[in-house]
Amino acid sequence: MTKDTQTNQGNPVIVYTTPTCHFCNAVKEFLTEKKVDFKEINVQADAQAADDMIRKSGQMGVPVIDIDDQIVIGFNKPKLEELLANV
Repeated sequence: MTKDTQTNQGNPVIVYTTPTCHFCNAVKEFLTEKKVDFKEINVQADAQAADDMIRKSGQMGVPVIDIDDQIVIGFNKPKLEELLANV
């Protein structure tokens, strides 16, 4: 898991999070259990990343998951599984 970039460069899964978000932790646990490499971006600590997340998703809340430029809002396990099958 990498925590320092805002783009999908070489990694098709990005998780936009905040430190206190329960659903963010659930998404990260799910991806870890599935052995999916992902980049975690803390939008609370990075205003530019927050702007990027809002631009991509239209959402101000987290988690926002970007899987190969497909956006998932919240911990939507069926949608995550569907998109991850294609990565």
